[in-house]
Amino acid sequence: MVEEPPVELPIEDSLDLHPFAPRDIPSVLEEYLAAAQAAGFAEVRIIHGRGRGVQRARVRSLLARSPLVARAYEAEPGRGGWGATIVELRVGTRETP
Repeated sequence: MVEEPPVELPIEDSLDLHPFAPRDIPSVLEEYLAAAQAAGFAEVRIIHGRGRGVQRARVRSLLARSPLVARAYEAEPGRGGWGATIVELRVGTRETP
């Protein structure tokens, strides 16, 4: 079987995690945050869905450990409410705070 090269997508100010397998979420999130920071975004929105809160808790845990994240909090109702997390990125650093 021939492996196809990864599809490059433009970096936007939000990432919907619904299309990704749960096992891929940590690497997808890490790569997205790095690319968003490199693209100059100060804030991004991570859409993890509402459900039972399992994915939300996992995403928040990953964000809490990321050196790229200055702050993460629940989105306001017009931007997804408890189904999304707003992430404020650190400016221009990939180092641990």
